[in-house]
Amino acid sequence: MSAREEILDRVRSALADVPESEAPDDVAVPRDYRRDSPLGPDQLADLFVQVVEEYGATVRRVGPDGVTAALHDICAEHGVRSLVTPPGFPEQWVTGAGIVALRDGPPMSARTLDRADGVVTTAAVGIAETGTIVLVSGAGMGRRALTLVPDLHVCVVRSDQVVGTVPEAMDALARHRRAPITLVSGGSATSDIELERVEGVHGPRTLEVILLDIDEPV
Repeated sequence: MSAREEILDRVRSALADVPESEAPDDVAVPRDYRRDSPLGPDQLADLFVQVVEEYGATVRRVGPDGVTAALHDICAEHGVRSLVTPPGFPEQWVTGAGIVALRDGPPMSARTLDRADGVVTTAAVGIAETGTIVLVSGAGMGRRALTLVPDLHVCVVRSDQVVGTVPEAMDALARHRRAPITLVSGGSATSDIELERVEGVHGPRTLEVILLDIDEPV
């Protein structure tokens, strides 16, 4: 028996007791996922930092006035003199750091993006348990190509955007259901059949996160 035949045989066995008249919508699927994290805001932020760094990314925690200095340090470390900025991103953070802001408006070509030193965006949600950053196409985050083509992605995440679990993140994204969403968990990496790790194949090789600690939601 081939692998294909074995898989199909198992599917038939699993469906043997299902009436032919039954439709998928006839059976309710429980959706009572855990949503409320037992962690407080400070603990969520600490866990988010820990898990993001486990992916090999770097996280810098700053106060409301610290984003510009963090951007300056990041660009100095990577030899970056300019960053692509999407519409709606606070460009004063970039220019204040002495970095050239390259506006993606009108949209840059893929070739131009590929030659860019890096891109800087905001985020929609950060997920503490998985160390995932969620980007939604729109103001401050731009279009998907911006964060997939350049080799360096700098992402500013506010502490009030960090939630505990994936279901909580999906709830927070409910108003964006029609917009393209990108989930970022560390820099891009993959392994070939010999398990040789290769970075930067499907997106930025390097992810730098600036976690902006704030006292009140904005």
